[in-house]
Amino acid sequence: MTIEGRIDRRALLAGIGVAAMAPRGVAAAGVRAPLVLAAASLQEAMTAAADAWARKGRARPVCSFAASSALARQIAAGAAADLFVSADEPWMDDVEKRGLIMPGTRAAFLGNRLVVVRPKGARGDAGPRVPLARLLGAGPLALADPDAVPAGRYARASLEALGAWDAVKSRVVRGESVRAALAFVERGAAPFGIVYATDARASTRVEVVRVLPDNSHPPIRYPLARLKASASPDAEPFRRFLLGGEGRAIFRRFGFLPL
Repeated sequence: MTIEGRIDRRALLAGIGVAAMAPRGVAAAGVRAPLVLAAASLQEAMTAAADAWARKGRARPVCSFAASSALARQIAAGAAADLFVSADEPWMDDVEKRGLIMPGTRAAFLGNRLVVVRPKGARGDAGPRVPLARLLGAGPLALADPDAVPAGRYARASLEALGAWDAVKSRVVRGESVRAALAFVERGAAPFGIVYATDARASTRVEVVRVLPDNSHPPIRYPLARLKASASPDAEPFRRFLLGGEGRAIFRRFGFLPL
């Protein structure tokens, strides 16, 4: 039976709701700042991009981070947001099929990689000669929910392609986002986890022991789009900033792969 580690969903969704209802930042000209719903893995990089935008004298974007699945459901439920950045194409497809994206604003934005992590300083041979199924099959394996969250879906696809899924599926600890999965490993609740390379880079408490082959899972793509519910005049300029050279350089600095 699968071991399910859960973070507090009510707190997660309440946080999104508060961000959606909170007064927007206002620049000197009185322009309302955009509300950005972004995949959890983008937390540090998108925050840095929002800070860079504010340094230009613009209203600082309000950013809300969660699993792409949770954000897409919030949008479908009527969240009054301006921009959506998903960690995969299917959740952006879902929002687009509902007619909630401004036509012509969807764009390929970023890429990433999958890595296996363990608590920093952990002992034991985790080198490339150790078969992946044996490495991960002995104890709980932390994943973002493989039934819904992009990072978990990518991880499951990779493990299936590499012949390791059957050995680990009964020991999966499910997080409601990739950052929740990372936290399980950081706390020592799981000896290994699979997260994005950028998540591992953002943590001082884990170490990378394996990089999963890019060809073992669907391409990791983060699409960006403006939503039809957008009410901020700065939404489109900020979207263009993110897609431009300056914006992409910020995300590259955090280890993302601009597309």
